[in-house]
Amino acid sequence: MRPLAMLRWAAVALALALAALLVAAPAAAFYLPGVAPNDFQKKDQLLVKVNKLTSTKTQLPYSYYSLPFCKPNTIVDSAENLGEVLRGDRIENSPYVFEMREPKMCQIVCRAQVDDKQAKELKEKIEDEYRVNMILDNLPLVVPIARQDRDAVVYQGGYHVGVKGQYAGSKDEKVFIHNHLTFLVKYHKDETTELSRIVGFEVKPFSINHQFEGQWNDKNTRLITCDPHASKLVTNSDTPQEVEAGKEIIFTYDVGFEESDVKWASRWDTYLLMTDDQIHWFSIVNSLMIVLFLSGMVAMIMLRTLYRDISRYNQLETEEEAQEETGWKLVHGDVFRPPENSDLLCVCVGTGVQFFGMLLVTMIFAVLGFLSPSNRGGLMTAMLLTWVLMGLFAGYASSRFYKMFKGSEWKSITLRTAFLFPGIAFCIFFILNALIWGEKSSGAVPFTTMFALVLLWFGISVPLVFVGSYLGFKQPAIEAPVKTNKIPRQVPEQAWYMNPAFTVLIGGILPFGAVFIELFFILTSIWLHQFYYIFGFLFLVFIILIITCAEITIVLCYFQLCSEDYNWWWRSYLTSGSSAIYLFLYAGFYFFTKLQITKLVSGILYFGYMLLASFAFFVLTGTIGFCACFWFTRLIYSSVKID
Repeated sequence: MRPLAMLRWAAVALALALAALLVAAPAAAFYLPGVAPNDFQKKDQLLVKVNKLTSTKTQLPYSYYSLPFCKPNTIVDSAENLGEVLRGDRIENSPYVFEMREPKMCQIVCRAQVDDKQAKELKEKIEDEYRVNMILDNLPLVVPIARQDRDAVVYQGGYHVGVKGQYAGSKDEKVFIHNHLTFLVKYHKDETTELSRIVGFEVKPFSINHQFEGQWNDKNTRLITCDPHASKLVTNSDTPQEVEAGKEIIFTYDVGFEESDVKWASRWDTYLLMTDDQIHWFSIVNSLMIVLFLSGMVAMIMLRTLYRDISRYNQLETEEEAQEETGWKLVHGDVFRPPENSDLLCVCVGTGVQFFGMLLVTMIFAVLGFLSPSNRGGLMTAMLLTWVLMGLFAGYASSRFYKMFKGSEWKSITLRTAFLFPGIAFCIFFILNALIWGEKSSGAVPFTTMFALVLLWFGISVPLVFVGSYLGFKQPAIEAPVKTNKIPRQVPEQAWYMNPAFTVLIGGILPFGAVFIELFFILTSIWLHQFYYIFGFLFLVFIILIITCAEITIVLCYFQLCSEDYNWWWRSYLTSGSSAIYLFLYAGFYFFTKLQITKLVSGILYFGYMLLASFAFFVLTGTIGFCACFWFTRLIYSSVKID
């Protein structure tokens, strides 16, 4: 196929896949923080939206209206982008409607009769500590909690559906629902225009067994337990509402407004800095400084040692001196011999280049502020789109190395690059999604989104891999700086500390050490549903990871070549890639020490996704180490005179 025809095919496929993506996710729009604030006049309507129910104990989100909460006349789903759907977000309207700067007290939402099935579901959700998530003007609802150890307030996302407790003088544990919500809307007012912008959305939930006199009337019923006319407001849960089949639950709310000095551009600061103590930041910086210092020392030692070796080799004058010499120069005739399973190595390197490009571009955009936390799902959407677009570089890298290894079937290597890792990831994702679907969770990805993902894969990624592979294979083959002998040299017996398994496992410790503190925050963000927006630190850690992977692989490769073992291709990939083993082990440690997951399905989901993440980390770090080692070996063997 001609290059022009291939480019046209890729362009058409790109257009079709993007069209399908837009149909499946119509809200995936560009958003730059700070450019689209909403101004409200007094008495303007404020529409509260509800999101999924979440629990750190089950990790299975559910729709808000899966429980017997009050419903509006018509439930309207908000348009969601691809990332929101994959996260399990289900944003819908609610019966909670406020008026800007108009406080309301003891507003009745509805009265619900709970049957056996609904009571059972409520008890299960309260037992699993599910939280209700709401949104007002794109701000998530938070619960202020006073810190006991110091005079400070922290915020937790969403409020608990209910609590378990006991009546005074009774030992029987009962389940109570939070049916009264005291909202607080914080706003920043413009002194000149009198317009207001919402900068905070808080709630205090209460459980109260409401009572009323006479016949129930949806519009005119006055509650005995909550009556602003009688100055009787809900301030505690001394008479809680028990969850029992056949009992009525009356849902009520208050809403207050408070002027704030926080400006609209800074309203997310409270959310993003809600739970991290300063000592955590000092720990991160300290670990980064240690890794930088160790990397600098390793680099200095390597440069001095190599300079001495190269100078000595180039000063050898007689053939007898050259024959008596030992070290990495002696294996120059075998060091660039193609390794076993070279095709698989090319595929792994190409996939690693794709991951590297995706992470680099995504983090640069995140650091510059283009991926605001207010654009829910924006980060995941950006990562997916960047991944498929980076297929061009994956195909190019794999075909370049494939041609260097004297390969001739470029279409074969292209297909494997396009389908190996995405195929494994899709199979794992499909199985996990089937488990989520079996639990009737809103986190199950619907068929239309699955179809959009397949279109992204086959419509954009695969054609771009083919284009990149075609362009890479048309380039001249990478020439080795030295000739390769026809007969392989025998590798001498190695010392115990140069055993491949030992060096590979040792090599993965330092790269993992560079990221494990940051990994704690990432896992906490994902599995404990906390906000994470420290992309500046994350980008710095990513740079440190690159340097660490490169240097530890180069050092161990140098020792291996000095021991006259020239089989460095796969070992260089596995040396830094073995850090993924420690990542998965740390994920297991985190599971048993930080999480309270008890359901088997939830545990399978956790380890399934962490296995996928570890596999991706293996491909990424292995490719970084391999490319650094490839550059290093070409550099040193092109610097000495070979007779």
